[in-house]
Amino acid sequence: MTQKTAAIIGGGVIGGGWAARFLLMGWDVRVFDPDPEAGRKITEVLNNARRSLPGLSDVALPAEGQLSFHDTMSAAVTGVDWVQESVPERLELKRKVYQTLQEHCPHDAVIGSSTSGFKPSELQGCATRPEQIVVAHPFNPVYLLPLVELVPSDKTAPQIVARAKEILTEVGMYPLHVRAEIDAHIADRFLEAVWREALWLIKDGIATTEEIDNAIRYGFGLRWAQMGLFETYRIAGGEAGMRHFIEQFGPCLEWPWTKLMDVPELTDELIDAVADQSDAQSGMYTIRELERARDNNLVTILRGLKAQDWGAGKLLNAQDRRVEGAIGLPDDLGKPIVTVERAVPLDWTDYNGHMNEARYLQAFGDATDRMMALVGCDAEYIATGGSYFTAETHIRHLDEVHAGAVIRIETQVLNGAGKKMHVFHRMYDGARELATGEHMLIHVSLETRRASDPAPALAATLAKVAAAHAALPMPEGAGKAVGVKG
Repeated sequence: MTQKTAAIIGGGVIGGGWAARFLLMGWDVRVFDPDPEAGRKITEVLNNARRSLPGLSDVALPAEGQLSFHDTMSAAVTGVDWVQESVPERLELKRKVYQTLQEHCPHDAVIGSSTSGFKPSELQGCATRPEQIVVAHPFNPVYLLPLVELVPSDKTAPQIVARAKEILTEVGMYPLHVRAEIDAHIADRFLEAVWREALWLIKDGIATTEEIDNAIRYGFGLRWAQMGLFETYRIAGGEAGMRHFIEQFGPCLEWPWTKLMDVPELTDELIDAVADQSDAQSGMYTIRELERARDNNLVTILRGLKAQDWGAGKLLNAQDRRVEGAIGLPDDLGKPIVTVERAVPLDWTDYNGHMNEARYLQAFGDATDRMMALVGCDAEYIATGGSYFTAETHIRHLDEVHAGAVIRIETQVLNGAGKKMHVFHRMYDGARELATGEHMLIHVSLETRRASDPAPALAATLAKVAAAHAALPMPEGAGKAVGVKG
């Protein structure tokens, strides 16, 4: 297969993002930018992309392409398949750039502009071959967000549009074909309306920047992230659908809620167009099916935010701490300690509808973490330079469990002497035993990464729990080999 090459003209935030997107999808990339810092800036963007983009894929990405920097545009664009212009938003500058590009790039190469405001016909004004130029407007970070607004003019060659769609799809993006030229295309017009209203709210002393951001990230922004605007409102219309929503909420467009009062009249023709398009978009699903899809998506998004302790996820973590309260060893150590009690979330299930085997390990890992904290190996202790590392794990899968079930893990300490912490977990759904997990951990110095003795207070607490649990029967399955159930 012939190696494909993209030229990036302008290596700022957006240009660097394009370079990363093409490189990590296997393309060679040539960069032209007169900024002496361009190499450093693009390398930093690329390092971020290498850290994040591969994690979106469950298969190996293509081998990374070759990155090169060039002193002239002519050297950068000779023989390339795609040219992405990301120079500053000055029309006269862009037109001058295109004249140079078209002197040296192949006639069949796609020339895309990252412009957020100019129409393609404006960009093509002084071009030698206007049919070669399209708007290809991405969203930051280009290497993660798939949307790119692809805007041709009536002079753009159909084969260039088709090739642009093919290439953008090949590098993992979604080319939204904007069929009519309009200032700021589609997405930025929408964002501009929200931005203007936000500025009025601040100017009028109604809200702060943080309050406005919270309104978005804790509410409708989460819904928009997975269903957009119209599918979200279709659900709000209930079983009667989009037409009912417009009839119910449409009149409020005439109320003075917003500074942006130039709204279209809700004629029968407009209502029919919206309702018919919504039916074509989502009519194959019942409202209950849409609600379940929405809920699945929101749980996945929110749990991802929770793992990063950011946005709405930070709120969820704070709520967990409030609900849980203070943690500590139980007064009665004469029985196994409950270390996990939680519902199985939607994103823990697999294609069979039950909890994925990897999540059993996660749940047992959480139980081990809780046991460590209970005996004193908490974040404060770890900050002093000591911790337990897992040396061996054995899990037995005894029964299946589905999303929504409340699982409980009971932990017994089998050995707490010296550098070792040997624990045995049993997972239950009510009285039904689901799985067991046996973990051997070794206390380690984080400085030397070698086994070390725990601090005296930790050692004493762990020994106390181990001594109490020694009076319990040896749990069934402890020390068993793979394939041994009893």
